[in-house]
Amino acid sequence: MEDASREVGIGVDTLQRWRSEALAQPARDRTWTPAARFDAVLTTAAMDEAGKSAWCRSNGLYTQEVMAWRQCAVQALTKPEEARASPQQTRQDRRRIQELERELRRKDKALAETATLLVLSKKVAAIFNKGEGE
Repeated sequence: MEDASREVGIGVDTLQRWRSEALAQPARDRTWTPAARFDAVLTTAAMDEAGKSAWCRSNGLYTQEVMAWRQCAVQALTKPEEARASPQQTRQDRRRIQELERELRRKDKALAETATLLVLSKKVAAIFNKGEGE
């Protein structure tokens, strides 16, 4: 520690304080976004184990984390095919949507007709009630 202190021109006490503060903080303060994780997987994909370990150490990661991220990426790429509906299911869904839209239009027309009848009945009642008061 004293050699490093002389080399950089900073007091030993200051270096020790900085070291203990750094050790007190969580090891992985860096938040790895999905894009950064994907970049890390791509960067380390072509590396051998020694290169991958060195890259992970320099970025504050464990190689197991990068392997887990790689596995997640592989799973994410395989899931959409499994989750897709079959053509028959798609046709049935389209047919059901058309039926529901048809029923919705019918109900909208019935509601509009009912509202019109209600307004007309109120107008008729108002006209006849006006005549009785005179």
